[in-house]
Amino acid sequence: MKILAVTAHPRSDSLTANITKRFTAGLSEGGHEYEIVDLYAEQFNPLVFPEDEADWDNPNKVYSEEVRREMKRIEASDALVYIFPVWWYSMPALMKGYIDRVWNYGFAYGPKKLPVQKVSWIAMVGFPEEKYKKRDYDRMMEHHLNIGLAGYCGVKDSNVHFMYNTLGEFEDLAEKEKHFTGLLDEAYQLGASFGEENRA
Repeated sequence: MKILAVTAHPRSDSLTANITKRFTAGLSEGGHEYEIVDLYAEQFNPLVFPEDEADWDNPNKVYSEEVRREMKRIEASDALVYIFPVWWYSMPALMKGYIDRVWNYGFAYGPKKLPVQKVSWIAMVGFPEEKYKKRDYDRMMEHHLNIGLAGYCGVKDSNVHFMYNTLGEFEDLAEKEKHFTGLLDEAYQLGASFGEENRA
């Protein structure tokens, strides 16, 4: 498969960046091709101006050059993976703006649907798993991402993978290193086994 991995974090040495590196290394191990879209590094503009606002009377509207470039990247891919830190129980504003502009009418919804087989979301959560699930924040995000976004755009194969306790307190340095090494290994395995549920 050809996977487009979209990531958003302001720091190039962040956990998000390292998870992305390990995930894509796993994709290579699994025999996949991939392209990384680093929204901060590429300075993607998340603001929607009239040229990229949906025109309900014109499903064939020609969007801005920046948006058309991103649409072509999606069209050249079989699957999309979004890798991001959870901020305020959602994705960073930059990534939301990317979806606002690129998953647009006439391309991702309306008379045409998003032209990919699969969407995955890798979300890094600061809280431990039990604390995050206590108030159903996980279910809220799963419904929003799998149903409200991917499902609305015609992609039934959508899943959210949470990585927990990314801001946790640890008893000592060894425990902390073990935890974050585990997260990086987890990311690698996600890449290496990507799409296997569809190969059986």
